[in-house]
Order: sequence, then structure tokens, then C-alpha cells
Amino acid sequence: MSYLLTNASALTALQNLTMTQSSLSNTQSQLSTGLAIQNASDNSSYWSIAQTMTSDNGALGAVSSALKTSSSMLDTFNSAVKLAISVVNLIKNDLVAAQNPGANLTQIQADITAQQNALLQIAGGAAFNGQNWLNGTINGVTNSSLSGSTQLSLVGSYTNSGGVNAISIQTSTVNLFTNGVGASTVATASGGILAAAQTASGVTACGAVLGGSSFNVTTSSVGTQLQAMLAATNLTITALENAATTIGSAQEQVTTQQTFVSTMQNNLSNGVASLVQADMNQVSTRLQALQTQQQLGVQSLSIANQSSQMILRLFQ
Repeated sequence: MSYLLTNASALTALQNLTMTQSSLSNTQSQLSTGLAIQNASDNSSYWSIAQTMTSDNGALGAVSSALKTSSSMLDTFNSAVKLAISVVNLIKNDLVAAQNPGANLTQIQADITAQQNALLQIAGGAAFNGQNWLNGTINGVTNSSLSGSTQLSLVGSYTNSGGVNAISIQTSTVNLFTNGVGASTVATASGGILAAAQTASGVTACGAVLGGSSFNVTTSSVGTQLQAMLAATNLTITALENAATTIGSAQEQVTTQQTFVSTMQNNLSNGVASLVQADMNQVSTRLQALQTQQQLGVQSLSIANQSSQMILRLFQ
């Protein structure tokens, strides 16, 4: 049955064509953006989860940058401490040589003084991004001027529920001296591993390696004071080795956290992709199918519109 004012076939064809064009537009949008869920209206649950995961991933990116900075800083301190151990070993060799009969104590002391100055330069030059734990400079403030604990926290990881987790370092265990830039000479250096008197049970130590006039082979007796200076030097080497261990442990934690954060970033990225990103293989296949349906829909609508023109033939 045919009607003049209403063409049911054309309306049906138009409705199907409109639905096909809507699906085609959505598919083309997915193809151009790569996203199956672009707005909360597409899927509010997945969109919300993806936003939280993306935010966490951004925070982990900041953690990753902080860990890289911490790693480079610790590398700087570790290299300086290892070099300091080598220099103190040279001082130890000089003290042993000074105990030989007929040793040139003046020449030996000149070499010790040169090594002491080298230690001062090593500790003073081991600065990274305003930090120099070896000479006691933390966040631009010298350790001797700080109040409270000398424990410092490095950014370690981040979780949305717990926030930032820190790697704690007891910086006082790695101070070669503690008065920062105030130690312009060996005589003015104070505190820390090098400039504080080293003592141990059963050992009588004489001053410190950076003890100025108290650490002088030309004014020391062979039997007592040189032995005490040698004992102090051995204790200093042990303390430096402990400092290197402290830094090395922190480096290991940083490296572990770098691996963990990198893994978490990959997991979160993959999770977001599975929630909101479009499968491009499916999208491209769907696009071709919808383009074919569109062409058929246009032809179907054209045929339906032509059916109403058949009524004119009744009047011929």
C-alpha cells in the first residue's frame, strides 16, 4: 500500500542511514584519536579509572626524575669517598715510612700536608645540585648549623593511597667534615670523619687526619705519637669505608626503586590503554564495513523515495 503524505519505506531507510552515519562518525573519531573512550559520557566507570591511573603515572614520572637526580648525586659522593680512601691510604704509607730510622720527616710531612689539602678539596668539591654531604652542606645549610637530626629523605616511590615513600639517609655518617665552606684550610676544618679525633676501645688516637699541627710527624716521637697517628689513620679508613657502605646501600635502594617505578609506569600505561584506547585493527575493519553500509543505505533511501513517484503513473 502506498501513501502520498507518508513514505514508510523511505523513513525506515533514512533511520538506518542516520544510525550508520552516527556509527561511522564515532569510528572515524576513534581512528583519528586512538581512543575508544574519550569522555565520561562514553563510559563513566572506565573513564574515571583511567584518569586516576594517568594521574598516578604522572606522579611516578616525577618520582623517576627525582630518582635519577638522587642516583647521580650519590654517584658523585661515592666517587669522592673512594678517592678520599685512596688519599688516606697514602697518608698511612707516609706514617709507616716516618717510623724508619733516618727517614726524612720534613719531606714526609710535606707529602702528608699535600694529601690533607687534597682531602679538603675532594670533600669541598663533591657538590651536586646544592648538596654536599661530605663537607656537611645539606639544602644549602652547613651541618654544624643545622638543628635536630641530620637524617635526610630521598624520594623513593609514590602510591595514590600512601603518597610519597622516602629513602632515609643518615648524612652524619658520611660527613668528612661538618663546617662546609667554612673549612677554607686544613686547620679550619672541623668535625666529621677527617677533622674529628678518632678513638676506639683500647686505642689511643692522636687528633685527626685533618688535625692541623696535632698531626705532624716532625714534632712526634717515633715510639708513641706516630703509632697513635697511625691508629687514628686506620680508624679513619674504617670510618670512610662505612661511609662508602652507607652511600652504596642508598644507591642500591635507588636502583631498586628505579626498576620498580619503571615497571609500575609500564603497567599503568598498559592498564590505561586496555581501558580507553581503541583496537586499531578492529576500528579499521569496522570503518570499512560502515562505509559499505553507508553506500547501501544511500541507495536504499534512493529506491524508497522513487516508490512514491510511481503514484504519478496512475494518472497517465
